[in-house]
Amino acid sequence: MDLEQAQKLWQPDPGWLNTATYGLPPDPAWTALQDVQADWRAGRVSFEGWGESVGRSRSALARLFGVDPADVAIGSTASQLLAPVAAALPAGATVVVPEEEFTSNLFPWLVQEERGVRVRTVPLAGLVDAIDGGTDLVAFSLVQSSDGTVAPYETIVAAARAHGALVAVDATQAAGWLPFDAGLADVVAVAAYKWLMAPRGAAFAYLAPALRERLRPDAAGWYAGRDPQSSYYGPPLRLADDARRFDISPAWFSYVGAAPALELLAEIGLPAVHAHDVALANRFLTGLGRAPGDSAIVVVEVPDAQEKLARAGVRAAVRAGRVRAAFHLYTTEDDVDLALTALSG
Repeated sequence: MDLEQAQKLWQPDPGWLNTATYGLPPDPAWTALQDVQADWRAGRVSFEGWGESVGRSRSALARLFGVDPADVAIGSTASQLLAPVAAALPAGATVVVPEEEFTSNLFPWLVQEERGVRVRTVPLAGLVDAIDGGTDLVAFSLVQSSDGTVAPYETIVAAARAHGALVAVDATQAAGWLPFDAGLADVVAVAAYKWLMAPRGAAFAYLAPALRERLRPDAAGWYAGRDPQSSYYGPPLRLADDARRFDISPAWFSYVGAAPALELLAEIGLPAVHAHDVALANRFLTGLGRAPGDSAIVVVEVPDAQEKLARAGVRAAVRAGRVRAAFHLYTTEDDVDLALTALSG
C-alpha cells in the first residue's frame, strides 16, 4: 500500500498539527479497539486473543527498527523501559545527557545519583565533544520534543563507541517518521502513542543482547516467563531467554490498537512517510519566511499565535508564543495552508 492509498484510512478534522503530542489512529486500529471493547463489555471472549496483538506489535516495531523481534521488550512507558539500564549502572558511573532532554530519558538516570551515579548535562550541540574517557553512558532523544531538532545519531554513537560508552536513545519523537538503525545503540525506547499512532499505554525498547547480560529484570512477572501461559504460579524462576524477560504484563487494549497501526506503517515504509512529513514541515516553514529544515516537528515564534490558531480551528502546541507544529502522514497541504493563513492574519 502506498502512502496516498493509506491516507484514506484516517479521519482527522482539518487542522490537526499536533502529532508530537499524540498521534491519530488509522481506521483498522480504531475498529479493532471498538470491537475489543464491545467484547470486553459483554464478556464474550477470553484474553488470549487480545494477547496475540502483542506479538504482532513487537514484530512490526522490530521491522521499523531494523532489529530482531527477540531483541524487543514491551512495556507501557519509555522511562519504565529505561529503568533497568539505569539501575544496572555501577556506583560512580557518569551519564552525559543534553540539558534540555525530555525527562523520560533524564529522570531514570537522575534517580540513581543517590547511589553515586553522576549525570552531566550539556548543550545538545556539544554532546559529541562532551563524551570522553570518563563517560559510561550517553543518553539523548533522537528527535528533541521541545523543538524537533534531529540529533546526529551516528556521530554520537561513534563518539560513544570510541570511549567505550553505552548509548541510550529515546525515539518517541522519531519512530514512525524517521528511518534509523536502532541496532547501532544499546537501548532504544519509544512510547508508541505519538508517531506510531497507538493508544497510550504501549511502549517498546530495543535491548542489545550484550546489554541484556548486564541487566536484572526487576519487574519480572508471568509475562516475562519463558512460556507465559505456564508461568502463573510458583517457583522456580523461569524467565524468557531473550528481551521478553523485560516485558511487563501488557495493557491489552493498547496493543490491540497498536498492532494495526504499526503494521500499516511498516507496509507503507518509513522513507515515504519521512519524505511526506518533512515536505509539509518545510512548506510551513517557508510559508512563514523561515529556512527549511530536516524534521517533521518545527517551532516558530508568532505573536498571538494561540488565539490565531484557535480561531481557525488549528490544533498545535503553543507555549509562550512559540508554535510547535508536527506533520504526519495524515496531514495535508490544506492543513498546512490553513495554519499559514491563520498565523499570517
